Formats: sequence, structure tokens, C-alpha cells
Amino acid sequence: MTQIHKTAFLFSLLVLSTFYFVAAQPAKQPNFIVILADDLGYGDLGCYGHPTIRTPHLDQMAHEGTRFTQFYVAANVCTPSRAALLTGRLPVRNGIFGKRVVFFTNSANGLPPSEVTIAKALKTKGYQTGLVGKWHLGSQPQYLPLNYGFDSYFGLPYSNDMGKVGSFGNTASAPAPPNSNPPLPLYRDNKIIETEPDQRLLTKRYTDEVLKFISTNKGKPFFMYYASPFPHVPLYASDGFLGKSKRGLYGDVVEELDWSVGQILKKLKDLKLDKNTVVVFLSDNGPWLIKNRLEENGGSAGPLFEAKGSTYEGGMRVPAIFWGPGLVKANTVSSAVATSMDLFPTILNLAKVELPKDRTLDGQNIADLLAGKTDKGTELVYYYDSDRLYAIRKGPWKAHFTTHPSYSPEAPTPHDPALLYNLEVDPGERYEIGSKHPDILEDLKKEFEKHRAGVVPVPPLLDAIVEK
Repeated sequence: MTQIHKTAFLFSLLVLSTFYFVAAQPAKQPNFIVILADDLGYGDLGCYGHPTIRTPHLDQMAHEGTRFTQFYVAANVCTPSRAALLTGRLPVRNGIFGKRVVFFTNSANGLPPSEVTIAKALKTKGYQTGLVGKWHLGSQPQYLPLNYGFDSYFGLPYSNDMGKVGSFGNTASAPAPPNSNPPLPLYRDNKIIETEPDQRLLTKRYTDEVLKFISTNKGKPFFMYYASPFPHVPLYASDGFLGKSKRGLYGDVVEELDWSVGQILKKLKDLKLDKNTVVVFLSDNGPWLIKNRLEENGGSAGPLFEAKGSTYEGGMRVPAIFWGPGLVKANTVSSAVATSMDLFPTILNLAKVELPKDRTLDGQNIADLLAGKTDKGTELVYYYDSDRLYAIRKGPWKAHFTTHPSYSPEAPTPHDPALLYNLEVDPGERYEIGSKHPDILEDLKKEFEKHRAGVVPVPPLLDAIVEK
């Protein structure tokens, strides 16, 4: 063999060995950021049709990713909705329901420690996990986030109106009336570092914490759960946003939240993490319509009927945007039906984490839907009010077996036969058509009864309190 041939042979071996080494390396684990707004309505973003609230960063996120038009949460109020998102399970399966609706400052219980959260599951694959913002799944020491797989926590343990200031916000002209709540605590990990923090600065402070988490963990796989306390009342915006929106204080708050999302996406691009990070933006339930009726402090459900606290579409269909260049199909508007419980199996699938086999999961893996490989979503949606199943959706059809306006003193109204709507024709639930489709109503009734028979009753956890 000549020297030239030897050199060529050795070069070929080098190329092949290098190719083998690169090919043999495992694919880098994707990062995940879930951004959860509080009480944001289906119609409150520019990309969902709001005429005056400016949300350029979320609009761009939607353009670069996939925006869902039929995305649901598992509950019509805060605490059970958050439990479902983090565990992939209907709240009725783990006791996160009750007459008190959500956890309060004196609640004795929290999310059962036996529940597996997204954070806890990802820890098994070496992920760094952080929570910034509102927890609201238990405020007693044993129920704080670090007990559920989170490495770090910076935020409030419950809603921002559960302190001394109540529902008063930026525009309050008089001091808040006295109440029995303890001062609103701001936590870092398991320690209270402030009480009654200046809520005008919360969005900026939370944004800084998220950016710091991303920078610190840029060389490792990470999961960040950023749960904004806004636009839940009391509404607060910082000086740079206050008075800038045509929609008033509510618009100011949403526009600052949009800025916050823009800062996060910019950081990912600056650190060249954008091609390996999935970002999800959604709301925990529909808008708090009573605040709009009384104070203009609530949002809009757009074309949908009703709001937070109800099982009509306005209470449980929410804005949802998925972003992840290379992982999520860009410039896509999806009308596939999906739910917040799908995040659990989807994130675990993308991270190559095995799903728990010892419990029922209600979410579906929608990774192929996000990648544009299919346009099929979830077939069935269940509309619960606490532990009571009020309605069910199958395909385009929705049957209401019980209805109740949000936050109404009236008793729930049962319906026999159920009320029937075609949501793909009539998303505002204005035209009841049950008499025209008795066969569809009968099929939905069977699905309704089958589901209820398959749910094992558990004791409610929201009603127990710590006596003062």
C-alpha cells in the first residue's frame, strides 16, 4: 500500500469513526417552559381577536408555533385546574374538589404527596426544575412546591387577593378594608422572604427570576413552570405599562404579561436554546366575568358563552400557544381538541420519561399533533364543576346534563334530556338542537354514564381548614 493510499485509508477511518461517535451520542434532552396566566379569557389576546389589547410577543409566538382554537382545562377554577395540568389527571381522581372551590389561607390540605407532577417525573431524567409565581396547591409546609419535584420556588402560595389588600389594585383610591387574612407571603424555596410584596413589581420580578433560571441551567435540561398571578384581581401593572392600554388597567396587566413572554423567548434565542426548548402559554380557566360586569377588571371570553366558574365554553376553553422551533410546527392554527392534561404525557414523551403505570391518566400524548404529523386530537372532554360532571363533549357535539351560570346564587339546573350543541358550528352555545339529534344525545348519555362509573370516589380535600 502506497503512502497516498495509507493516508486516504486512515482519513476514511477517521471520518467513519467520527460519524459513528456523533451518531452514537444520545439526542439532547429538550427543555420545557410552561407559562400559565390566571383568569385570562379566550378573547383577551391580539391573536385571538381582541381589538385593543396589544400582545405582539404572544402574537409572534403564535406565528412561530401552533395556536389552538379548541383547547380546554380540566376545571373552571384555579386550584383543581392547576392540579390537573401538573399531574395529567382529572381533579376528581385525587380529591382536589369541594365546597370551598379552591385552597385558602387556612386550608389544611394540599395536593396529595402521592401524586406525580411533571417536575417530579422529569427529575428522574436529571432535569433541573423551577417554579416561579403562584402555586395554590397547598400552603402548609408539607404541601409547598419543593415537596413535589421542584428544585426551586419563588412566588406566592395562593391567589394574590388572599392577603390584606384583598381585591384592590393599582387604581385603589382608599386603603383596603380590614380582613382576617394573614399578610400575603412571598416565598423563596421554603422560606417566607417578604409579606405583602409590592404587586406592581411582581411581573418584572418574576420575569427576572425566570431569566436567571434559564441562564443558570443553560447547560442542563430544565423545566420551568411560570405561573403568573395575573390577570387575576387585584390588578397591578408597573409604571412602564400603567395607563398605556386602551382596555384600561386590565389591558395594562395583559400587555405587561406579553412583555414578560417576549423577554423569555428572547433569552432562549440569545442563548441558542430556542431550537431545543418547548414553550407553552395558556390560561388556568376562563375570565372572571363578574369582575368585568362590576368593575371592568375581568376579561373576555370572545365568542364563547359565560366564564370562570361555569362549565360553558367560556369557563373551560382557553387560549393556548405552543412554541418550539423544530419541535412544534410553525405558523399553524389548530382546531384539534386538546387539554391541559395532555401536557403531562406529552412532555414526558418528549423527555423520554416512562409514564406512571399505577394510576389513571386523563391526558393524551399530542407530540405528533404539535409536530404536524397528525391533525387528530382528544375525542372526549369532560366538564366538571367540583366533583359533579355537568357536561361532556365528543367530536363536535356537547351535551349539558346540568348547567349553572358562573358565580350565581341560583341552584344548578338539571336537564333531561340533556341540552345539545354543535360546537364547531355554534361555539357560543346559542342554538340548542337536541330534538333534531336524539341518536347523538343517546350516545353522549352512554359516554357520560360510562365515565362516571369508571371514576372511583375519593374524599374531597378543599374543605378541611386549620382552626385559628
